[in-house]
Amino acid sequence: MPKEYLVTGGAGFIGSNLVERLSKEGKVTIIDNLHTGSEKNLEGARKEVVFVKGDSENLESVSVRPSVIYHLGIYSASPMYRENPKLVGKVINGMISVLELARKNDSNVVFASTSSIYNGVKPPHREDIIPSVTDFYTEARIGAERISELYNKLYGINVQAMRFFSVYGYHEDEKGGYANLATQFFKEMKENRQPVIYGDGKQRRDFVFVDDVVEALILASSVKGFNVFNVGFGKNYSLLELVEKINGLLGKDIKPKFIEMPVKNYVMETLADTTKSQKVLGFRAKISLDEGLRRIKEYYDAR
Repeated sequence: MPKEYLVTGGAGFIGSNLVERLSKEGKVTIIDNLHTGSEKNLEGARKEVVFVKGDSENLESVSVRPSVIYHLGIYSASPMYRENPKLVGKVINGMISVLELARKNDSNVVFASTSSIYNGVKPPHREDIIPSVTDFYTEARIGAERISELYNKLYGINVQAMRFFSVYGYHEDEKGGYANLATQFFKEMKENRQPVIYGDGKQRRDFVFVDDVVEALILASSVKGFNVFNVGFGKNYSLLELVEKINGLLGKDIKPKFIEMPVKNYVMETLADTTKSQKVLGFRAKISLDEGLRRIKEYYDAR
């Protein structure tokens, strides 16, 4: 009997890439409010996909009995929370709604956490660090992790929190200014526009391609207990190096535009310690930044 999956945020960036993969294996139901997603992102998925426009806080409208719930429908950028701190409550309520559905159907849960939890912590970043208090976005994800651990302790639900590092790849158009910097910079420079860099460009990011992230999500779906996993490449680059690589790929020499840092508690460096993910999941990212940028170029050249 084919498996049945529920993917919240399944029409979004990471979610739609995951749905394409899952649709080859079983029935997939998507719930998405299309805040930063689009049904166009689902054109590569198979017909066994059911789309429901809605919010993860209201899963009672979805009549499915999934073996796995992938909860990716979580507001995904820090500026969203600065504009509306009440999103923290929506994230927690959405997480509880997912966990209650999992409890009802004995589903495994895999959900999107964030490497921003490591803001202010010296890299490389390990899952067992004690996070600092930095912003609303990270507090929402920390809260989601803690409530998930509680559901595991109380009800035995298997929940895996995936701390995504700088994910980039296909289907980011609908994210606009919330898209990953690798994709934003590539699109700007392809059109001969200067990418905008906060500060001096020496801030560093651990870039991980979306295909690798999808692999990590699927591997985590069969893990028991409650766990937190880093999903990164394990190597980082400065934004100046990113611009240099894109220039080399495009055969251009575009200089970035530097502006004064406008964000308090800005994340200056991310670097995943991937030891636990390799040991428990058997996951190691394979797509280098050079290869990922090449794939992005092919993707946009074909459009």
